[in-house]
Amino acid sequence: MKVLIVDDSELTRGMIKDLLTEMGHQVVGEACDGAEGVKLFSETSPELVLMDMIMPGKNGLEALAEIKAIDPAARVVMVTAVQQEPLKEQLLGKGAAGVLSKPFMYDELEAVLKSFS
Repeated sequence: MKVLIVDDSELTRGMIKDLLTEMGHQVVGEACDGAEGVKLFSETSPELVLMDMIMPGKNGLEALAEIKAIDPAARVVMVTAVQQEPLKEQLLGKGAAGVLSKPFMYDELEAVLKSFS
């Protein structure tokens, strides 16, 4: 699967990229904020976007809305350290394909990816 990673933490992006590569997926781009994520989404047409919620500049919720405006069928999984049920419901209501809570384990990421296969 072609995946775009959007996270302001270089360390987190690297960890996710390593896990995805190990699982046999292709990382088509990495963005450090929502604005760059939207731009790379348009350029790379990924099958899945893994996007952090809290980033400087354009946050994950704003970027999610822009990506869904470009492609209503886009699959965007929000990755967040904020573990609150109302937030999860809001993200799913705004079009997120799923919510992955940080920190997550290999098995949790793998289960999310398999749900889209």
